[in-house]
Amino acid sequence: MNAMLETPELPAVFDGVKLAAVAAVLYVIVRCLNLKSPTAPPDLYFQDSGLSRFLLKSCPLLTKEYIPPLIWGKSGHIQTALYGKMGRVRSPHPYGHRKFITMSDGATSTFDLFEPLAEHCVGDDVTMVICPGIANHSEKQYIRTFVDYAQKNGYRCAVLNHLGALPNIELTSPRMFTYGCTWEFGAMVNYIKKTYPQTQLVVVGFSLGGNIVCKYLGETQANQEKVLCCVSVCQGYSALRAQETFMQWDQCRRFYNFLMADNMKKIILSHRQALFGDHVKKPQSLEDTDLSRLYTATSLMQIDDNVMRKFHGYNSLKEYYEEESCMRYLHRIYVPLMLVNAADDPLVHESLLTIPKSLSALQANTKEMTSPQLSSHMQPLQTRKPEREIPPTTGITYSPK
Repeated sequence: MNAMLETPELPAVFDGVKLAAVAAVLYVIVRCLNLKSPTAPPDLYFQDSGLSRFLLKSCPLLTKEYIPPLIWGKSGHIQTALYGKMGRVRSPHPYGHRKFITMSDGATSTFDLFEPLAEHCVGDDVTMVICPGIANHSEKQYIRTFVDYAQKNGYRCAVLNHLGALPNIELTSPRMFTYGCTWEFGAMVNYIKKTYPQTQLVVVGFSLGGNIVCKYLGETQANQEKVLCCVSVCQGYSALRAQETFMQWDQCRRFYNFLMADNMKKIILSHRQALFGDHVKKPQSLEDTDLSRLYTATSLMQIDDNVMRKFHGYNSLKEYYEEESCMRYLHRIYVPLMLVNAADDPLVHESLLTIPKSLSALQANTKEMTSPQLSSHMQPLQTRKPEREIPPTTGITYSPK
């Protein structure tokens, strides 16, 4: 009799457990999606000047509140994960011509050239010279989307394909792209200047590309000739400072580090014959044992230390990162410079943002913009000694149109 009286209470207990489980799941979803994070306009750091006032008046988007996509748009992690898949379905396919440049060390550099699809708003001839993120190229979704928009607004675009990044282009020298090597980017810019002597340049770099373009401009004032402005998006400014935060689990940076290192290993190993083959003349510091260390590497820093720095003869990882980071070149840039970062970038620690903020307080030509949310999918971090000049090209070949 007592058992029969207690039986009706079981469903109530069970419903309570289900309700608690649902509440727990909803709590995790809200936290993971960052749904309670308030929207806000970007934080701008700049000196008051005629140029700054003109930009703020001409581009209200800079001060407009950023409203991210519903549900998943407030999470930097989910934006980073979803954009790749969405981009493969929705991103445009701009048509361009691939150009080949033979460097003095035998390397074959490539870039894609896209002509404007409309007249520029002021009727000028303006070319965007674009440097993608780590291991990226002109066929990546975010680059295609950017180029398509720029073409439709009257800009010619030249997009560097990082040395070794394109799967169908073989390396022709025992060297591939590195964190701060500006040789290939410089060769592309020189080609544009010679082919289109009337054009003016807008320099754009994403992530690792942001480091390269800022370093390129700061290496010599001659590199800033015909440059209207430079825009750097989602870079970290100092690899030496970034390496410490990049090994932390906060914001899952260590996990991203592992994934990016795994991708770099695949790219390097796909070119193992060109880099480590017996028939090639490797850098003296690059040994066969470095290939075995590459297999066990779990971070970009290990790959940089065992392989990447040796392409340019650096004695240590510290020296490599110090010399190849754009932080030591930023103060030499005199053209208008915009440094854009996302406040919730999973890869760039907030401590690194003190670099552009400090620069914008010292130089009137610099504007630093920190968006409150990660509004686009970027991929960051990974060279050449400053005293070595960019090797001249020994020949230029053109793809058929």
